[in-house]
Amino acid sequence: MEFVPGLVLCRRFHDEAVAPLLAGRLPGLRYSAGLLDGGSELLGLDTERSTDHDWGPRAQIFVSDPGEVASVRAALTDLPVWFLGRPTRFLSWPTARVGVPDAAGDRIGVEVAGVRDWLRGRLGFDPTVAVTTDDWLAVPTQRLAELTGGEVFHDGLDGIVEAVRAALVWYPDDVWRHVLAAGWTRVAQAEHLVGRCAEVGDALGSRMVAGGLARDLMRLGLLLHRRWPPYDKWLGSVFAALPDAAPVVAALADALGTGDWAARQAGLVRALETLAGWTNDTALAAPVAPTVRPFHGRPFLVLDAGRLAAALRAAIVDPVLRGRPLVGAVDQYVDSADVLTHPDRVRRVAAAVAG
Repeated sequence: MEFVPGLVLCRRFHDEAVAPLLAGRLPGLRYSAGLLDGGSELLGLDTERSTDHDWGPRAQIFVSDPGEVASVRAALTDLPVWFLGRPTRFLSWPTARVGVPDAAGDRIGVEVAGVRDWLRGRLGFDPTVAVTTDDWLAVPTQRLAELTGGEVFHDGLDGIVEAVRAALVWYPDDVWRHVLAAGWTRVAQAEHLVGRCAEVGDALGSRMVAGGLARDLMRLGLLLHRRWPPYDKWLGSVFAALPDAAPVVAALADALGTGDWAARQAGLVRALETLAGWTNDTALAAPVAPTVRPFHGRPFLVLDAGRLAAALRAAIVDPVLRGRPLVGAVDQYVDSADVLTHPDRVRRVAAAVAG
């Protein structure tokens, strides 16, 4: 079967199957529809490999009145079992660990929900009311990448879904400064350790620290380009697609390669200096010399990345945000999927850290 990108398949599924069925069964229904809930297809990164789990003819249907959910779900039970050669049903737990496409599956690929209930369930807050600083710092960038990177097929609720996507397209400038400053602080705390590990003969430890720095630098690079960093599976792919990322990709490959410490340091130096230049290019703070220097009296070259963090923090206007611990957004200091995929847990952790 010829592979069709998921967003293309799902738009056709809505337009050719879901919308006509709803128009016939529930004439006059006001709803919005799209694919915004997650999956590689929302980032345009799905392949044939993606089709074995939670991939297929899918959509979310949003209504303004939660009381309409049951009738919409009932109407959708008459959807065809197959669409363009793909099953529209999925097997669920405990039959399958993830949603496996199967014509005999127990659920259809269309989720129906009240729009505000769904948004609160995905984000932990209702962006149709407001998006506060606490909200921005308590939502993982993967969630924002999904919601703003998917596609709306029909927006019949007075444009509410597209308005939410526009509101979440990027951080306010002060929050952006805070998150970037936190990212550079993480780099400052580890950049000298790569050389110190190598100096005592711990090549594996040196590469391990370099790997952590590479991850932080790729996330920073995306943030500097106003792109929501996805979770680790797609971080490298999305970073490499940036228009000026190729030299940094090559530099980080050298830093993580099989070469000796000198080669590793040379790669890190090129990457650090390039991203420091990108930071200056944002004009969010006073420019900082984007050049490396020895780490105190030791023979390790570092950017001294705390300089960038200090410049960014000094440019923050909001006094409340200036008083926050410099840890940034929740997924800069939490990497547990079992926390980040549950908005209630994420918000409790973020609130505790913020004090």
